[in-house]
Amino acid sequence: MSYDNLKLDKSFYSSNDGFLKTLNKLDPDENYKGTSLENTTAFQRQLKRFDIKVAGRNSDLVEKFFQTSESSALFPEFIANAVRAGVEENDILPDIVAVRTDINGLDYRSLTSEPSDSDMELKTVTEGSFIPETKITTKENLVKLQKSGRMLVSSYEAVRTQRLDVFSVMLRQIGAYIAVSKAKSAVNTLIFGDGNENPAPDIYAENDFKYSDLINLFTHMRPYKLTSIIVSPSTAAAVLNIDEFKDAHSGFDFTSTGKMITPFGAKMIISSSVSDNVILGIDSSCALEEVDSGSITTEYDKLISRQLERTAITATYGFSKLFSGAAVKLLLA
Repeated sequence: MSYDNLKLDKSFYSSNDGFLKTLNKLDPDENYKGTSLENTTAFQRQLKRFDIKVAGRNSDLVEKFFQTSESSALFPEFIANAVRAGVEENDILPDIVAVRTDINGLDYRSLTSEPSDSDMELKTVTEGSFIPETKITTKENLVKLQKSGRMLVSSYEAVRTQRLDVFSVMLRQIGAYIAVSKAKSAVNTLIFGDGNENPAPDIYAENDFKYSDLINLFTHMRPYKLTSIIVSPSTAAAVLNIDEFKDAHSGFDFTSTGKMITPFGAKMIISSSVSDNVILGIDSSCALEEVDSGSITTEYDKLISRQLERTAITATYGFSKLFSGAAVKLLLA
């Protein structure tokens, strides 16, 4: 079946696979290898089919989606796609999440393993002796999923003659709000735990914050690695003002490339999700699991029917700590 004779229907959105996966099954990318459409997605091919240009100076008007009943079925995915782009542009989660799990429901029980110091040591095992154990269990409490999003409040008449690229800017900002909400939830889980009595342990800086406090954070992470530190903008300034990070070479790199010299090579993530005077050190390879129930969700019936007034755009997600020792909180005086 070619992309230009598919029967598009709003039922794609309510299927178990969702709109994009359903569309990809009906029009797989591998069918276009070696053709001029090789590097396009199934959704992009449908835009081409209906001659809808969504970007650039010559982008079409919003009303172009509603030229036929089938092309109107693409409108909710256009909105979700623009919102996803806004999430990705403002997303810090790839730098702090070890694994992402997609589920179809709202209940999820994650795994946990909390070895003691002696459990994490490699020991010589003599013949016939007991082999040290690493116990992996399911957590007592479920991961609590939450929904965040924004209400799209407009009328079709207000936006129908607007260019799609301009409308996309507004939608990407909704994605930015969702990214901020997810970041805050992730940081709170790292600091306070996920309801299974696993908050990040606290260590305290001296009265005059100095390089030795960061060394203390680095050593407290062992045997985990300090791969990232998450700080507020003002705390980032305090870190960068430490003498050890103000030498001529690092100053040249920062002013010429914008690349900051950071403690022990850890990536500095600046986020307002962390309180001032807190440095959250994490091992991003094993500290946090993200749990998503679907992707960006739109009220597709309303959008296809041109009822933009108070249309919800949401994401449902939660976070689970994998190893509580893989996140340590340094409190500044």
